[in-house]
Amino acid sequence: MDLKYLFEPKTMAVIGVSSANDRHPANVIFAKNNNRYPVEVFAVNPKGGKLHDEEIYPRVADIPKKIDLAVIATRAELVPDVMADCIKAGVKSGIVISGGFTEGGRKDLQDRMVSMAKEASFPFIGPNCLGVYVPFKVDTFFLPIERMIKPEPGGVTFVSQSGGILVDHIIKFKEQGVGMAKAISIGNKALIKEKELLAYLVRDPATKVIAYYIEGFDEGEGRDFVLAADRSPKPVIIMKSGKTPAGNRAVSSHTASLAGDYASFSAAIAQHNILEAANESELVSFCEVLSSYTKPIEGKIGIITGSGGHGAMTVDACSLNGIKVPELSVELKAEIKKNLTENIQAIAALGNPADLTGSSIDEDFVACAKAMSASTEIDCVIVLLLPYIPGLTLDIGVKLSSVSKQFNKPFIAYVPQVEKYNMLIEGFELNGIPVAPSIEGAVLMAKALVRKKSC
Repeated sequence: MDLKYLFEPKTMAVIGVSSANDRHPANVIFAKNNNRYPVEVFAVNPKGGKLHDEEIYPRVADIPKKIDLAVIATRAELVPDVMADCIKAGVKSGIVISGGFTEGGRKDLQDRMVSMAKEASFPFIGPNCLGVYVPFKVDTFFLPIERMIKPEPGGVTFVSQSGGILVDHIIKFKEQGVGMAKAISIGNKALIKEKELLAYLVRDPATKVIAYYIEGFDEGEGRDFVLAADRSPKPVIIMKSGKTPAGNRAVSSHTASLAGDYASFSAAIAQHNILEAANESELVSFCEVLSSYTKPIEGKIGIITGSGGHGAMTVDACSLNGIKVPELSVELKAEIKKNLTENIQAIAALGNPADLTGSSIDEDFVACAKAMSASTEIDCVIVLLLPYIPGLTLDIGVKLSSVSKQFNKPFIAYVPQVEKYNMLIEGFELNGIPVAPSIEGAVLMAKALVRKKSC
């Protein structure tokens, strides 16, 4: 099946629009795509009529153009017949927004859709989903445009069984400066599942990192997916629910998935080239850092700070995550010290972390970063920046980014993320250096680089 038209449609039919209710999900989808995206959109409802001077076609076959993507938002019992009409009219792909299928006890309706779609090689996403969001191309989320928060275009594609979890992470990606290539809500994943999307995304030039929120698999499906993900040339990250008996029940009622034995699933992931995110913070951190760096590291972390307390907390966080913070050699300490400003030479504590104190200036951070970057003792530098240190300027992000590029060594920054410090943060992010809003987030980014194996 060709999944291209799910993500790059030139023409779209939205089936189930209402001439009387502009808040109907189909109307929201129609309006936002009709006005804001480069896709030609057609409204469909058996009653026909008008929608704000736009014609409503009774059937997809009545539309005067061939349709790349049909978005179906009708009552569940009508969906199989609507899909049959789409297939007969030569529609190339579909998204079924409607709920009320296997998760609502109507497995027969879902089975009918899958059977006819397989026979016709008609790819569809859903049912019981939001569908797809691709920046500047298409958006089938039935969320009013004024309530949507959209991250910048970037390299992360996030596939989720839950539309709510997906939208939450879109907001988190926006807040943390993580760019998205695609957001895909698959709901009951009746036909197109994680494995089929993986096969498409590994060939998608816009996608650098592939992340999944998974509730469960059908029998045998999980093993096939894990083996496919292991062969992926791109990083694959999984966050799973259904880890407890109570969570299992919640998963079953949500998307009718079989959560299965979580311990066995987690153990299987750990043996393959897949990252498991334990929670939302890990997922966002993993996505951000893997968008910037593709090479794995051994995990010899150098820490540069202006606050001894921040440095100590970072060492603890590294240790708890199994990451090494090696003691620096006498030679490396001497190299750092000789390049610091005279005042800081006398008071800096040059272990690891290297505490440059609150009297440091930009040049001290740059000198320490250069020495660590040039050394084989360190393969990743975490910089803890407190923008309220008097001697630091808002240009420090740009200056340290230049060091990272010069030595081709990954840098990760911690900066308190408030509007006042945006210029500093942008100095890193515009140069591809990931920035965490917490010490724990910075360490999680390093953890992702340590755990990632060569593909």
